[in-house]
Amino acid sequence: MTKHVAVLKGGWSVEREVSLNSGAFLAQSARDAGFEVTEIDVKRDIGHVLAELKPDLVLNGLHGRFGEDGTIQGMLEILGLPYTHSGVLASALAMDKHQSKIIFKAAGVPVTNHIIASRSEIARNHVMKPPYVVKPVAEGSSVGIFIIMGENDQPPQEILEPDWQGGEYLMVERFIPGRELTCAVMGDVALGVTEIITDLNFYNYEAKYAKGGSNHVLPANISSKVYENVQKLSLKAHEALGCRGISRADFRYNDLAGQDGELVCLEVNTQPGMSLTSLVPELVELAGHTPVELVTWMLEDASCHR
Repeated sequence: MTKHVAVLKGGWSVEREVSLNSGAFLAQSARDAGFEVTEIDVKRDIGHVLAELKPDLVLNGLHGRFGEDGTIQGMLEILGLPYTHSGVLASALAMDKHQSKIIFKAAGVPVTNHIIASRSEIARNHVMKPPYVVKPVAEGSSVGIFIIMGENDQPPQEILEPDWQGGEYLMVERFIPGRELTCAVMGDVALGVTEIITDLNFYNYEAKYAKGGSNHVLPANISSKVYENVQKLSLKAHEALGCRGISRADFRYNDLAGQDGELVCLEVNTQPGMSLTSLVPELVELAGHTPVELVTWMLEDASCHR
């Protein structure tokens, strides 16, 4: 009997457009795999919609708040609908960069120093010696990130704007120069490592999603020792948070710092982008799996109590 899959996409977070693209990719791959698929552009009545629809499985293509922070996962647990990706606790922890870094540090995954401060404090004076990065504690897709390189640079004033959506308290962390690396984890296996190269200031929203904004080099052109260390740390971070299904860990690597360089984990994405040009499908393909095989595996892995 063909299983009925509900694909969640869209929503109302700042990552709505990205989620629509992910949802389209996931839905088509699920159809190609032989599943009956209903695509849902998520609104605040999603609980009622799913209770009426009664799908067999939920393929979560949401990104950002509500869809990636444990909220929708809790609703799916209440409805008793098996779903993909991480569960309530892991999703909430990974979305909160402050809490996840505490867990990473305890698990032996290297992180950079940071503080949490109010946006008024951050905008008034340097709360950390530059260079440093200012970012929301719980957002994705590099939304609301500012890099302050020198003492003469003014702290970001944009965070005081009335329409600021990045929260009242923000993370300020030491800036790590160098290279951007990422690694996907599929179940209990770390896949390959990608280096992300961009001409922009850093791998920001435009670099992620604008045409030509970045170049993905996979496998990354780094030493085998660093490559294997990124894989090991990605799996360790995935397990420390209690992630399930697919995740992606992002790193900064300063290859000029000492003999082996400095490698730090920035975050783990429990709902990584899933479009034709996204990082995870590329890494899955590098491992020898097609989009159909990827989505079939995700749906076979779906469950409650994750």
